Amino acid sequence: MRFARSLALFALLPVFAGCQMFSSTPADTTAGQTRLQGELVSANGQLVFQPCVGQQRYVVRDSADTTLVQDATYMPNKPGKLFADIRGRFSASTTAGTDGEVELQQLYRLERSNSACQDPNFKQVTVHANGNGPAWEVQAGGKGMVLKREGQPDLALPYVEEQVGDGRFSLSTEANNQRIELWVAPQRCTDSANGSVQHLSAELRINGQVQRGCGYFGGARND
Repeated sequence: MRFARSLALFALLPVFAGCQMFSSTPADTTAGQTRLQGELVSANGQLVFQPCVGQQRYVVRDSADTTLVQDATYMPNKPGKLFADIRGRFSASTTAGTDGEVELQQLYRLERSNSACQDPNFKQVTVHANGNGPAWEVQAGGKGMVLKREGQPDLALPYVEEQVGDGRFSLSTEANNQRIELWVAPQRCTDSANGSVQHLSAELRINGQVQRGCGYFGGARND
């Protein structure tokens, strides 16, 4: 289950000066690459990417052997466009009426959605995670995190980020006598409710109780 994302939630978050700790910036391994969001369509036996903004189309070349092609093939046939959040090397066509190409390097997210291109929170979010049974969602940004749980009021909280190696990290906070942690790892993950594919696995731990789910980097974080 996905909760509606409200820009107002981030507006209500106070600025928690000194509450967050971030590791030093790693060496840039994405030089020459661009991250874009858009729609995937099939044309003439090829997978074509149409960005949310602009009219140029790009034939997908999966040079990094991501799971995009097979994931797009087996994505549940539900209502909504096939939305993709990807990073790669884009080259526009120099011939009118023909498509450019994208050498795919990273798949962040693939899902059925008619509204993902208009997500008002995307550029402010560093990490998004969600799970099911019962449904939960975490949106973390520069001013704190919002925790949503089915049947409970939303919580706006400060947090501390800790890197634990191999691309894994945790976000932790204590509020209302509860220890709340979000543990994230770079691992392909499929949402059990809607079949969406995300590039992170996630665990929400509240006072030691674990709920598993998936996650992805928002527009404020591109590593």
